[in-house]
Amino acid sequence: MGQEFLENKFVAGDIVFAKEAPQLKLVVRRYIDRVYYCKRVEDPEKKDLVYFERELVDNGIKKM
Repeated sequence: MGQEFLENKFVAGDIVFAKEAPQLKLVVRRYIDRVYYCKRVEDPEKKDLVYFERELVDNGIKKM
């Protein structure tokens, strides 16, 4: 048939980093409507940070 596309690159529980702040370790909490809701690993009591997939990387290295 055609190509199959994954709905999302990361799943709940994955450790990711924001391109804008690669030193900040995040854990994906949930994925809804193409938006990732993440918690800070070092301070999970703070509010969720919200990112689109293109704003996240899985290795902490800022891709250009």
